[in-house]
Formats: sequence, C-alpha cells, structure tokens
Amino acid sequence: MKSDRLLSILLLLQTHGQLAAATLAERLEVSTRTIMRDVEALSTAGVPVYTVRGPQGGIALLPGYHTDVTGLTADESRALFVLLSGSAHVDLGLGHALGSALRKVMAALPAPYRFDADLTSRRILIDPVRWRGSPGPDRVGPDLDAFQRAVFADWRLRLRYRHGRDNRVRTYTVDPYGLVNKAGVWYLVADHKGEPALYRVDRARSVTVLTEPVRRRDGVELAGTWEILRRRIDDLPAPLAVTVRVRDDTLALFLRVHQADLADPDQVDSPPPATQTGWTTVELRFRSLFATQTLLAFGPDVEVLTPDEARQVLARLAAAIVARYELPAAGQ
Repeated sequence: MKSDRLLSILLLLQTHGQLAAATLAERLEVSTRTIMRDVEALSTAGVPVYTVRGPQGGIALLPGYHTDVTGLTADESRALFVLLSGSAHVDLGLGHALGSALRKVMAALPAPYRFDADLTSRRILIDPVRWRGSPGPDRVGPDLDAFQRAVFADWRLRLRYRHGRDNRVRTYTVDPYGLVNKAGVWYLVADHKGEPALYRVDRARSVTVLTEPVRRRDGVELAGTWEILRRRIDDLPAPLAVTVRVRDDTLALFLRVHQADLADPDQVDSPPPATQTGWTTVELRFRSLFATQTLLAFGPDVEVLTPDEARQVLARLAAAIVARYELPAAGQ
C-alpha cells in the first residue's frame, strides 16, 4: 500500500539521514521513479523532505524533524531488538512485516539508544525450534556474561571447551559473531581459524575475554553464519534411539565410555542407584545402526532392548565373531 510505503520512507530517512533514491527503491522493492513520486507526495503533505543533487546527493529530511518514543530505557530498547530468527518469521509469512516493524521502532527510538538497539539485533538471535533428538537445555553458568561482553565489545575469546562427541576438552581462540538461543540452549557463533563454528555455552569449561579486536570475515553477519551452521546440523541423519540394559557392576564404566551417546549426559555425574534386578536401563542416541556395534565391547554385560534392527545387527556381528573363532587360526 502506498500509505505504508510513504511511512517507511519517512522512517528510513529519520533513521539514516540522507539516502540515495536508488537505495530507498532497493529497500522498498519499487522503482526509483516511484520513490521520487512518493517524495513529492510527502512534500505536498507538509513533510519537510528535500532532494540533494549531484554524485553525493540523495533525499533527506530537514534537521530536527523526528519523533522520539519517551519512557524507554536503554535496556528496554535493546530488548526490543533481540529477535526471533528470520526463518521463523518467514515460516509465519511475516518476513516483510518484521522489516517494516523494525524500521518503525528504530526510527522512533531516542537517538542515543539506536546504536545499541541495532547492535543487539546483529549480535543476539532467538530460534525457538528445538533440534530433533536434542535433550534440551542444560543449566547455564555465569560465563554467559563473559560471552556477552565479548560479543558486544567485539573482542576475541579463548575457550576451554568440552566436545559432546568425544567428551575431550580442547582450547580454542575464536572470533565471535554473536549468541543464539536455540529452544533454551545458548550457543556461540564464531569463526575459528577463519571457518564458522558453533559452541554450546554450557560446555565451556572456562572463558577468557581477550583484549584483541575480533577478526571477522568481511561482510559476514550472525544471521547468515547461523543459517549455515544450523543447516549443517539439520541435514544430519536423525539420531537413532537405542534402549539398553547394563549390569549394575559395569554401569559406571559404561556411562563414562558412552557419555557422548547418552540421551541424558547428566547420568555420568549422577548415575541411577543400583536396582534389585542387578540391571539398569539406559537410553542412548546413535547416528546409525552401524555405530551400535561399539556396544559389543561390553559383551554379555550390555543387552540392546530396542529397536529390533539394532539387536539384529549385533546378533549378526556376534555370530560372525563366533564363527571366526571356531575356525583354525590362519596358517594352521
């Protein structure tokens, strides 16, 4: 609608000052000629808008023409710009509405708050969709404050980080783009040696904010980097849920060895009490049926209960092992 476009032009000029007609046309997805007609309409309506000719020219409002929203604190202004991920708005058909709403809010904010609000929108994302197979949020320690300081001050970070896949702790120096809250779980999106990487905040064993400026790739922002990393994980095969029973006298060792496969990693630090039957049921997640063969290392002390496909895979492997050892050794 033309009225909405006129308001958008006014708010963009309030926010950015002078803008080229071509820039406004690109932002609003119309022709430059349409923008010039809209500027004439605004002027006729009494809005003090004018054009500047020449290579450095453009369209601008007379200085001092703006409207502030009063009563907003700096923190409240920042809170307004902690956004849901763009994909969530697109899925709901609200992508264009979001852009329009943000322009209106940004233009109406008191000038001293605009920088912080804009920075927040580029450093924090909220993605409400939970990853399939994810066990949900862990408790977040006080180091989230350190992550925030680095993200908003544009400093590098040094992490001692425990990997979920093998439980090993490694040290990284990273260049943060921002923080993402994925269904209650906080992640740091950063470059490591120039490549995008994702780190769960609750797996950081220590965080040091370095007094070195970040070394981000030119033109790369949080939203785009998050989309790349999110797709890498979403495109992985769905985890295979496997239920096993483990002898109680082997349980502690089993939980340590298979910590990366546990549906509930907290069982390592708080194992279930011994049972009257002498067996404890444990829920695991594997990337494939083939990966379940590692369970054979525990021999008869571990039994797969479900799914039947995993039982069949292990039965075939066990039969092949028995057959191998029933034959004479090679060379005899």
